[in-house]
Amino acid sequence: MTNIHILWVDDEIDLLRSHILFLESKGYTVTTANSGHDALALCKKETYDIAFLDENMPGLSGLETLSEIKKMQPALPIIMITKNEEEDIMEQAIGKKIADYLIKPVNPNQIVMAIKKCLHSKQLISDKVTSSYQSAFTQIGMEINDTYTFEDWKKVYKHLVYWELELEHADNQMDSLLMMQKNEANANFTKYIRKNYTSWFEPNDDKPLMSPDIFKSKVFPFLDKGEKVCFVVIYNLRFDQWKVLQKELSQWFYTADDDLYCGILPTATQYARNAIFAGLMPLQIQKMFPHYWIEEEDEEGKNMKEEELLQTQLDRFRKKYSFSYHKINTSQAGEKLNEQIHQYLANDLNVVVFNFIDMLSHVRTESKIFRELVPDEAAYRSLILSWFKHSSTNDFFKILAEKGIKVVLTTDHGTIRAKNPIKVVGDKNTNTNLRYKVGKNLSYNKKEVFPITQPELIGLPSPNISSHYIFATQEDFFAYPNNYNYYVSYYKDTFQHGGISLEEMLIPIAVLEPKRK
Repeated sequence: MTNIHILWVDDEIDLLRSHILFLESKGYTVTTANSGHDALALCKKETYDIAFLDENMPGLSGLETLSEIKKMQPALPIIMITKNEEEDIMEQAIGKKIADYLIKPVNPNQIVMAIKKCLHSKQLISDKVTSSYQSAFTQIGMEINDTYTFEDWKKVYKHLVYWELELEHADNQMDSLLMMQKNEANANFTKYIRKNYTSWFEPNDDKPLMSPDIFKSKVFPFLDKGEKVCFVVIYNLRFDQWKVLQKELSQWFYTADDDLYCGILPTATQYARNAIFAGLMPLQIQKMFPHYWIEEEDEEGKNMKEEELLQTQLDRFRKKYSFSYHKINTSQAGEKLNEQIHQYLANDLNVVVFNFIDMLSHVRTESKIFRELVPDEAAYRSLILSWFKHSSTNDFFKILAEKGIKVVLTTDHGTIRAKNPIKVVGDKNTNTNLRYKVGKNLSYNKKEVFPITQPELIGLPSPNISSHYIFATQEDFFAYPNNYNYYVSYYKDTFQHGGISLEEMLIPIAVLEPKRK
């Protein structure tokens, strides 16, 4: 707490001598001023770490002095000290971005606590978070090693994400320890998927909620009760990213249900999102609606029939609900939707797919400069939050809240930062995804992948009779031997999807109730 320089402005500063001596005994340097004009003169010559400012002074008032000081030292935290508790005075002071305020008479300990709150809160919070994570470290390790069910894994992943967000702003080295735990968790999760995934497609009651179940389990029950629902898919949204957006949305919605479900393999849009809208596994879509299923080798878009697939699901369950479908790829499209949304709110169901986060991940992959600007998950979350705050998507949610519309929000899959290249060989018809491959002549190390030689057992179509799938796990990605070094340098440290990891497969789904009805 040494080397903290305080400016204290009060027209009765002589009466505060004991307070000043107390602060100096604590190691603070205190400069005093008897008026607003004197304070401004001092601020022209010297910078301060914090200022205490009397609200009621003759001549230049506290609020006027506050405005002038902020022009010279905008970042200076100023604590207003006042006898006056009038609401208007406090609103003006808060509007001018005071750091805090104290009501006279004040005692020395109040002053010290105010200083700590303004100047040391970040370090105090960091120390507390560090201590708390250290205490939780052993418990999380035990949870990782004692996971037997999907519910267990949901609990583990939620705990890991909680601490990732808590440690994000802490000034310590705990993030590397957390990363070690995340890697351990993903290694164990891979073993869990290897052991259990295929059994979920056999008749049993133990399988988790999966992509084809979303409308049946999370949307239709509300519609059946006569409630209007907006189903929002934010493509490529990871659970940690959702938790950041959730705080922003809390000004308009409260979260009635905040859960995770299991995305199907491959954790890729062609498979997972089509499964959501159809309410079917990809193999079932291919067999029942071949005109809506696009094969891997086909060049046309793989998710161009989502509206039609949703209609087939409604028909299959004999649901007569009116609905609209919108895919938002640009800010202009989002603004247009906001202008026209009142036309659609008469529908029972409105579906909106936002593609920004996926486009962001592609830009990060393709631009080295952008990758430098967004070097890690924390920066990625920050950028997503910044986009959301300033986008038409934010306005869209605000409109829904004002209209009293319930929102079911989810995504089709998450992403993982790919770091470890694995060599794989395939023919010219093998798909290009870095986290899964499907083909008939694949060559790979069986220990490094999760192979599925009978795709029909997990509800996947086979482009050819001998085709099979392989899935990358943890932070691995597939690279071809040809031009290997260039390929690896280009894709290493990019966000990818399609394979097996907590980040890709444990997917957020939330029910948001508007606060304004």
